[in-house]
Amino acid sequence: MTSTTGTVCPHCGWPDGAEPYQVVSRHTTAAGSTVWTRCACGSLQVRMADARGMRVVSRSRPTGTPAHSHGR
Repeated sequence: MTSTTGTVCPHCGWPDGAEPYQVVSRHTTAAGSTVWTRCACGSLQVRMADARGMRVVSRSRPTGTPAHSHGR
């Protein structure tokens, strides 16, 4: 998964500030909560919700996107 500070999904353009396409799970933490979501393109995202609001802190490649082959 890659870290993100952008305002849209780099794979499909879905706005990070919009309602998540699909909520996979929610977990309470000492600072607020962690919300695992799935983007419209299939990218799995980790969102942190705390006193500063909700933000995407990590995301994967979209479903079905192969990993890059380094040197092969």
